[in-house]
This record gives sequence, C-alpha cells and structure tokens, in this order.
Amino acid sequence: MAQPNTRAPGTPRHVAVIMDGNGRWAARRAMPRHVGHKAGVRAVRAVVEGCARRGVEALTLFAFSSENWGRPAEEVTRLMELFVEAMDREVEALHRNGIRVRFIGDLTTLKPQLREQIGAAEALTAGNPHLTLYIALSYGGRWDIVCAARRLAERVAAGTLAAAAIDETALGSELALADAPEPDLFIRTGGEQRLSNFLLWNLAYTELYFCDTLWPDFDDDQLARAFDFFAGRQRRFGLTAQQVAGG
Repeated sequence: MAQPNTRAPGTPRHVAVIMDGNGRWAARRAMPRHVGHKAGVRAVRAVVEGCARRGVEALTLFAFSSENWGRPAEEVTRLMELFVEAMDREVEALHRNGIRVRFIGDLTTLKPQLREQIGAAEALTAGNPHLTLYIALSYGGRWDIVCAARRLAERVAAGTLAAAAIDETALGSELALADAPEPDLFIRTGGEQRLSNFLLWNLAYTELYFCDTLWPDFDDDQLARAFDFFAGRQRRFGLTAQQVAGG
C-alpha cells in the first residue's frame, strides 16, 4: 500500500472549506445556477489533488448545508442530481489515489439512492492511507452540537455517564468530526466573511482565510496563497506571543 505524502512544515493538517460563489459565477456568464455548480466540481478536484500532494491529512468540504434545503426546489433537485453524478464519476478515481471518503451531516434527509452511494463510497475507500476527504452534506454546525449533546444526555439518562463528567473532551468526542484533527485552516471563497453554521465547535482556534475568488475559479495557485497565509500565522491558542516563541 502506498505511503501518504509527507506534510511539509507550516502545512495545515486539516483544511475546511466553504465553496461559495457557484451561482454568481454562472450569473456573470448569463448561465443557469446549476452550470456554476457543475463548474465547481473542477475546483473540488484541484483542491483535493493539491491538498493530497502537500500531505494534508484531512479536508472537509461544505457541499450542502441544512439551510440549503430552503433554496428553490429546482436548484435543490439539480444539486442532488449533481451529487449522484459526481459519486458515480469521482469515487473510483479517489480510491485509486488512496483517498478516504467520509460524509457528515443528517444523511437521513437524502434519497435512498444517494445514501446507498455514500455507504458504498465509504466502504470502498475505508482503508486508504492518504488524505481523508470529509464531505459535509445536509450539515449544520448547530445540528452537530445538538446531536452530540443529545447523545450525552441519553447516556446520563441511562446511568452510563455522570453529568459531572461532561466536559469539552466528552462533547467533542460525539461530534461528526470526532475522528479528525481540529481544522487548522478555514477557507471561504466568494467574498463573504462568515462561518454560515459550518463546524461551529471545531473552528474555535482555526485560522480564517477569506478570498473574493468565486469557487469555480479557485485553483491550485489560489490554494497555495491560502497555505502561504497560514504559514505566516503565529498560532497562540490563548497564550502570549512570547510564550509561543519560548521567551
């Protein structure tokens, strides 16, 4: 089995991305929004390949939020069709390149065909040694925290967990990304500067990078700029600059 690529110093272990701007990209070209979503798949490939090549351990992409269900029905239908098509087309290539695929979110809201494809993709790639690609689908950060709290409450009610034992570690262990390192770098394209209910717990100490580039135009050069930004940050986690520097 192939060995993972070596992660260079200053490279994030875990990158989280809000892929924003597909609709505006299409509108600027007088095209329907679904054309922008299709164009965005090319950017996904570029970012997955770029992260894998640089030795990133985990990449989480916000593909569809719990709030996105409120969009026009035609757009939601097109997006779901695109997910099905992408699963058929992309999973084998990801597997050949040693990439593990995981999905997070309220998958019960998805149609059976897509849920079956998700299960098959996760099973096929489960043993792969390279980058783990987390796809957030029908996901919301508040939903994630509520589900974690509910599971802890059920354990307390069952008498298998003391309420006093609930701390940050306990709650974190119940979140969707419990098996992943905390995100080091958050990237949002499209010019907006907000988290939009994405990984609210996990992004507590993440470096935030915003750019005006619309997602379909985000390529490996754009990814390199984001990584350069990250490499220039001093991550203090509540300490002083002197403490981090060892002074």
